Amino acid sequence: MPVLTDPQRLELLKLLQNEPQMSQRDLAQAMGVSLGKANYCLRALMEKGLVKLANFRRNPDKREYAYLLTPAGLDEKSRITMDFLRRKLAEYETLEKEIEKLRGELKNG
Repeated sequence: MPVLTDPQRLELLKLLQNEPQMSQRDLAQAMGVSLGKANYCLRALMEKGLVKLANFRRNPDKREYAYLLTPAGLDEKSRITMDFLRRKLAEYETLEKEIEKLRGELKNG
């Protein structure tokens, strides 16, 4: 099974933080992956201590669960978000320089 990339991990952590009651099937659909890959990803996050499985105490149907981000999961989400932001800012700065260079070439004919 392939390793979960940072963008995939970030997407999954964001989904779980926003909707902890999502089923694995819903998560798979939201991420555009198979149910098996969603299950694999959730298990990997749980093994790393980033997500925990919690039972709804007030729900009469005890088969319903929520995937909750642990403090380590929240830290990981923040770390990945900062890495993503740094990468995108560097790309933006590179594009700005390329655009200015192309404008100069067009101006000089």
